[in-house]
Amino acid sequence: MANKRVDQPTGTETVGHEWDGIEELDTPMPRWWLWTFYLTIAWALVYVVLYPAWPLIDQGTEGVLGWTSRGQLAKDMTLADQAKRSVGEAIAATDIEKLPGKPELMRQAIAGGRAAFRVHCSQCHGSGAAGSQTLGYPNLNDDDWLWGGDLTSIEYTIANGVRQPEGDDRRQGEMPPFEGVFDTAQLTALAEHVLSLSGKAKPNRVGAQIFADNCTSCHGSNGEGDRAQGAPRLNDAIWLYGGTREDIARQVLRPRVGRMPAWQDKLDPVTIKMLAAYVHSLGGGETAVARGADPAAKVDEQP
Repeated sequence: MANKRVDQPTGTETVGHEWDGIEELDTPMPRWWLWTFYLTIAWALVYVVLYPAWPLIDQGTEGVLGWTSRGQLAKDMTLADQAKRSVGEAIAATDIEKLPGKPELMRQAIAGGRAAFRVHCSQCHGSGAAGSQTLGYPNLNDDDWLWGGDLTSIEYTIANGVRQPEGDDRRQGEMPPFEGVFDTAQLTALAEHVLSLSGKAKPNRVGAQIFADNCTSCHGSNGEGDRAQGAPRLNDAIWLYGGTREDIARQVLRPRVGRMPAWQDKLDPVTIKMLAAYVHSLGGGETAVARGADPAAKVDEQP
């Protein structure tokens, strides 16, 4: 204290000690900073009284307001469950073909379907629903549908599955094997003709005749397919198992057929309806009018 003095240039008293000729000024804190500091102390004391603050052996102090983060989470979860239940009830009460007429409900159905798709469907169709030609899982983003791409058809597919061993509601269309029916030249000509239907090769008479004799009853004379039988279009260059000559020849000889489980045994009707809305929204969804079919008809989508 005896060493304190007033610094002449600044008019501020020093703290009273010196090191290597350097002295420290005893500059007071700004008033606004000091009062802010006091307010934070007061706020901390009030917070300790009102809210949980001190940890104890098995829980913290509750505070006089009785608020806890766990209690708040429980409230939020309850509200979320109520909102989810309300949306689910609205979706359940709406016929699926009428969902597009209710944009907000359709948006919520698509959002719910997107979440369900990631859990139940992405393992086969991929997270982006692009499928896999290597494994025979179809791309759900395009506009090619084996059994129909309107909301009702997609819902029916998801619920009942495709090529399941049990149940009359499952779609069972399969292509018969032609192994031993054609020689190598005939098989090559047929593959060339199938590619020519989508402009990927030049037409040839031999292949066209073989196609007319063996394939048109299912796939149509121009390769337009037949959804009633589940026979795919061959004139759009969209392939499930690959579109090379070798892939087509292999499919003719030993057809590969995919199976899709019946989700009605595993998922509730609202989740299935939301999945149908999401798949329909991916870009290839159709309307029953555009498809030229009865929206109530039970038709199915290629898995």
